[in-house]
Amino acid sequence: MSHTPAHLVVAVNPAASFGRNRWVGAAVVERLLAEGYAVSMLREANIELLRREAESAVAQGTDGVVVVGGDGMASLGVNLVAQSEIPLGIVAAGTGNDLARGLGLPFDDPAEAIDALVDRLGRPPRRIDAGLIRHGVGSTWFASVVSAGFDAVVNERANRMSRPRGPSRYTLAMLRELATFRPRRYTLTIDGIRREQRAMLVSVANNSSFGGGMRIVPHADLADGTLDVLIVHPLSRARFIAVFPKVFAGTHVDHPAVEFLTGGHFVIEADDVIAYADGERIGKLPIEIEVVPGAISVFA
Repeated sequence: MSHTPAHLVVAVNPAASFGRNRWVGAAVVERLLAEGYAVSMLREANIELLRREAESAVAQGTDGVVVVGGDGMASLGVNLVAQSEIPLGIVAAGTGNDLARGLGLPFDDPAEAIDALVDRLGRPPRRIDAGLIRHGVGSTWFASVVSAGFDAVVNERANRMSRPRGPSRYTLAMLRELATFRPRRYTLTIDGIRREQRAMLVSVANNSSFGGGMRIVPHADLADGTLDVLIVHPLSRARFIAVFPKVFAGTHVDHPAVEFLTGGHFVIEADDVIAYADGERIGKLPIEIEVVPGAISVFA
């Protein structure tokens, strides 16, 4: 296949960033057409319809998929192209934009993101790792972070909130959940080694940030062939309140209650804990996670 794609599928989330960036999808298509690409634009009323249409379009053949929106759209794109030769392009226009951030793409200026996309389309794509989550009877790919603790509870609350619009929604959700959160009891199996423990937070990361720039694993590398695990051991509420905001700057890493591990295969078990991956709800634990090196080709 040529490095310069001739035909691109462009999937647009019209509700990205609560609708503030509705103009971006049309601007992407207009620019790509002006650059000489053939474009199929997909825009549906909800994410499920969009996913179905995108799967159909990709099955019919394309030289690349471009998603316009936030991390929900990045997740859709990752699940469309994982373990294929079809590259993924991202125009960040959502609330979180963490995969774009991790890839070194513009994440807070959609016009700049369109310019960056056009630039990257002229270069060979690069490959990054992805994680495959097996849950219940299904499986889901992720490129950034799986949350299975306090961070997932915050995500669950933030997704139910309509205001405020923007990353501050996560902060408000966090403050509300802190009032009642208790440590959970987990069984973690990492590369075959089993451990049981109580923890406030368990996250498995391929990317360094989630939730709109919360640098949960600052040293995570999208292409090192491993995943990083963050465990926050039980803390009093006052101490947890002091530690958790440090995640925004990545300055939590030296705290004695914070532990980092690496591995390639994980099983996470706990009662009454919901898992999230790249901001999307996966469901109740247990889940199994496996790293797949080089699973995704990206224009980045």
